[in-house]
Amino acid sequence: MSARTLKILRTLGLLAAVFAFCIVMFGAFVRLSNAGLSCPDWPTCYGKATWPGHAQDIAQANEAFPDRPYENHKAWREQVHRFLAGGLGMMTLAMALIAAWRRRWAVATLAAAAVFAAVGVVMYMRGEHMISSALSALAIALPLIVAARLDRPGAWKVSVVALAVIIFQAMLGMWTVTLLLKPIVVMGHLLGGLATFGLLAWAALRYAGVGTRDDALRALRAPIAVGIVVLVIQIALGGWTSSNYAALACGTDFPKCLGAWWPDTDFHEAFILWRGVGVNYEGGVLDMSARSAIQITHRIGALVVFCYLGWLSHRLARAGLRKLGIAVGVVLVAQIVLGIGNVHLGLPLPVATAHNGVAALLLFTLLAALARVQRLPSLQLALTAGR
Repeated sequence: MSARTLKILRTLGLLAAVFAFCIVMFGAFVRLSNAGLSCPDWPTCYGKATWPGHAQDIAQANEAFPDRPYENHKAWREQVHRFLAGGLGMMTLAMALIAAWRRRWAVATLAAAAVFAAVGVVMYMRGEHMISSALSALAIALPLIVAARLDRPGAWKVSVVALAVIIFQAMLGMWTVTLLLKPIVVMGHLLGGLATFGLLAWAALRYAGVGTRDDALRALRAPIAVGIVVLVIQIALGGWTSSNYAALACGTDFPKCLGAWWPDTDFHEAFILWRGVGVNYEGGVLDMSARSAIQITHRIGALVVFCYLGWLSHRLARAGLRKLGIAVGVVLVAQIVLGIGNVHLGLPLPVATAHNGVAALLLFTLLAALARVQRLPSLQLALTAGR
């Protein structure tokens, strides 16, 4: 592995991470503007590679999908999101191939994974869903095998794992449409997007040489890792809240809910993860007591996150990582303010979209902190590994 190759990976990793963040933001915009089912088929949109534009095409689209009339102001959002995700997939494939370069078996295996994923999409479009699923599963497994066997530093392995994650993310995007916005799938799609962003961001940080030689800082690894876990759980709760249309289950009351500190709630009904197939979940299917239970759980989770990450911010600053500590604290406060604003303002689209984006930024600050307290990545180690 040459210094030139490492520089390419550093640049590509940074671009991919920034692009992934933009897609997370745009995906939130699509979901929150109720455009998730604006293209009722996948990966095409009303049978088009883009979306219907002429009057004749629109008439044909409405005839082919009478239960889902064409809405231009929504359809373009969904299809553009798919195009952007496809572009990120190509960038991630390039990163994985470069990371595995000079290991012919690894490059060949990753190329095969890309072919299986592409053929799987074609088979799905032809109605061969079982064959498509098998090919997609193989496309996901192969990069994971390569990452497990690849004798290179961690960032290289992470770049390969990111390829498996983004292929699975594509399947979640397909299931989001075909399973009619099933909450568990929509939540999984959100987490998959953030996982892709997180992996690419971590690789970019390590390629850039973020790390430490100070053994004392390594004691911070565990509390930072716990912070990441706590935040991911809260993001999952946020995804569950959004996918069940429970963001305004408490009306515009905060900190109370529907005028009470503890309104009528149904936690059992609120957290049933699987309800079978064939149900259209657009607009939600839960009653108000179940949605209130979800919203209250999300608020309790937010309080836990605020307390823990507030403490972690203070600890980072006291340990000598003042800028990182301030960054965590500032982004944390911004996220809490946006969450409260969502309620008080009645879930305006710009605020709700920003709430998703700042969650990703908060995840990034924690990943940056974790990278900072890891052993300093060595260019010489990278060069040695490539010989």
